Amino acid sequence: MDTTAENKMGEILRASLDGIRDFTKTDTFLGTAIETASGVTVIPVSKISVGFATGGVDYHTRRSTASQNFGGGGGSGISINPVGFLTVGPDASVQLIPVSVSASGNTVEELI
Repeated sequence: MDTTAENKMGEILRASLDGIRDFTKTDTFLGTAIETASGVTVIPVSKISVGFATGGVDYHTRRSTASQNFGGGGGSGISINPVGFLTVGPDASVQLIPVSVSASGNTVEELI
């Protein structure tokens, strides 16, 4: 692969990683803290799964130049799933309340 193709692959990788970076900030997996009237702070916690792929080909024919024959692409995906709520009491006690599927399916509603 020539230098032009390597530069183009680098651009594809950078674009994918920049897109992922925008989604994976701290406030994505640790939500905005909510303070209750009783002094308990509740922080939503999520699990983030990220993946990306890139690929390309640099091919030449007798009549082509290196800059004319590059094909590449890339893609990325992200999944965000709630895990639970982190609670911090007025006495600094910390507890993780997991979000799980119960028989009734209303665990989050029951928590609230």
